[in-house]
Amino acid sequence: MEQIEIEKAFETRELTISMGPQHPATHGVLRLVLTLDGETVIKCTPHVGYLHRGIEKLGENRTYFSALPLTDRLDYISSMNNNVGYVNAVEKLFGLEAPERAKFIRTMVAEMGRISSHIIWLGTHVLDIGATTPFLYAFRERERILDLFETLCGARLTVSYPRIGGVRNDISQEFLDELYEFVLEFPDRMDDYETLVTENRVWKKRTVGIGIISAEEAVNWGLTGGMLRGSGVNYDVRKHAPYDAYDKVEFDIPLGKNGDCYDRYLVRMGEMRQANRIIKQCIEKLPAGHVMADSPKFTLPPKDMVLKDMEHLIHQFVLITKGPVAPEGEIYSATEVPKGELGFYFVSDCTGKPYRMRVRAPSFVHASILPKLCEGGFVADVIANIGTIDIVLGECDR
Repeated sequence: MEQIEIEKAFETRELTISMGPQHPATHGVLRLVLTLDGETVIKCTPHVGYLHRGIEKLGENRTYFSALPLTDRLDYISSMNNNVGYVNAVEKLFGLEAPERAKFIRTMVAEMGRISSHIIWLGTHVLDIGATTPFLYAFRERERILDLFETLCGARLTVSYPRIGGVRNDISQEFLDELYEFVLEFPDRMDDYETLVTENRVWKKRTVGIGIISAEEAVNWGLTGGMLRGSGVNYDVRKHAPYDAYDKVEFDIPLGKNGDCYDRYLVRMGEMRQANRIIKQCIEKLPAGHVMADSPKFTLPPKDMVLKDMEHLIHQFVLITKGPVAPEGEIYSATEVPKGELGFYFVSDCTGKPYRMRVRAPSFVHASILPKLCEGGFVADVIANIGTIDIVLGECDR
């Protein structure tokens, strides 16, 4: 009788808790409602919307030119890549093509953004799981890239450097020399990270076999980027639908085998090495020429001319306030950003503003896989799964 009473006193029950949005490992303002049985996650429900800024609707009330800075605020860790995706979409709508030199510059700075984003992902991911040193090292490389961005365009985080029809300004020899020096040093830095992390037994205990997604599941869930390639699916927008100068450079697509957190780590580490390889080729193959298309109806005049010539000032004023008139129709344009496939969908009604602007943000799609990753695992694995999908809530809530 006493044994039965003791067993009743120790009966377990499910507990519902809220992880985030204030939790440091939720990488922004993500809230997960977890139903637990002891340390096991029975149910996981993601909640987004705590950072909603209405960027899509704001874009519909601005001209195609003046909406560009909004895209910096999507994935603010890699704003350069967002800009490149946006201007490629608008150029596709207008039927406009940037000069060859501008295409190479865009490819170069986009890959710099990829390294910058991945290096922050690596630092924060390992920090969440318990390693401090790689996090401190990561800011060393990121700071160098931000310094280069500042040399290029005067901005570090929200750059707004690409332009419809090209880029804002040409690059200097000083910038190229500093970037080439970084490119030559970066493989040794990657060796440092891999020495610290790749075969670390604690890291492998926390990531191998955690958050497994099969290739079929990855495709069915609409995953892209490292999340898709970590499951062994060979798809990269830069290879399968090349834009800018990606068809002029050589690079490989790293793939995983098991689709777990560890494979996704290896894929992104490989992507950083390939990005470095692309930057080196862009510097060596950079053609001479203009950096803006010769199409006054669609492209802004040079800034130095705007400041000293009335006609150029009026030209810029009209394009910014009224915008170039886009042909009627609709387009979807996708680019490969660090988080995955970033798509812009425009519906044009023959005005200077988009009738509809829709952003296909990879972080929003990837947040939906969290229940699949977390349910059945431990609470500690939730942190590893959040880190492995590499989300930024700025583009989740748009």
